[in-house]
Amino acid sequence: MTEDKYTERVNKEGIGILTLKNPPQNYLMEPEFISRQVLDEWIRADELKGLVIAGAGRHFSGGARLEDIFSMAEAEAPMEVEMEKGKNLLSCIRELNIPVIAAINGVCFGGGLEIALACHIRFCTENALFAFPESNHGLMPGLGGTVMLGERLPFPESLKMILGGDMINAEEALSMKIVDSIIKASDPVDYSLGFLKKITEGRSLIIIHYVMQALKNAKELPPEDALKEETRMFAELARQEAKNRSRRPEV
Repeated sequence: MTEDKYTERVNKEGIGILTLKNPPQNYLMEPEFISRQVLDEWIRADELKGLVIAGAGRHFSGGARLEDIFSMAEAEAPMEVEMEKGKNLLSCIRELNIPVIAAINGVCFGGGLEIALACHIRFCTENALFAFPESNHGLMPGLGGTVMLGERLPFPESLKMILGGDMINAEEALSMKIVDSIIKASDPVDYSLGFLKKITEGRSLIIIHYVMQALKNAKELPPEDALKEETRMFAELARQEAKNRSRRPEV
């Protein structure tokens, strides 16, 4: 286990758990809540096959505290620099070539919801609550929330949630496809670990990486380019597996 000031990193049988650790609401003291370099090096060094992001205790994250936001706005250094660091970190999470799950319970507000939206899968407990409350305080989401929510919801629903600033429960979040599943288990981290272990057990890192890349290509590339890349990766895997089989001793 490795602890920074506001995060904790654990490797459980090849699955990483990144815990936001600033209870009770796990407020984000900085937009870049973990160094992008630290995250990259941990994933590579431990050869992680998946990642779970969670909050310590009863809540996922309440986002940033208003006083910290306004202090940052009044500081001599441009606020945009710190915000870009946070956006770059969330972009890194979105682009990781291993599956990333947000294990959500309790409050998931503001920047916390932006972290969750940056993950590939979102599981939540029945007590989870979601909101972009920034407009209630003269602000708006600043770590990519307008874009990430807009990718998932029709314009009227995005507008209502962001400009209205209303809180929604787990059932509403599921119906709006903000989360992928409501789990009955009391510990979303254990559930997420089990899910990732089930889909990655016995799979090499290269297969995981290629499947993740192919699924991203399907969303981001023209169909003909995505199909071409799929064929290239399939052929490369087949050649590698053929080599591995030829090296195995006959029984």
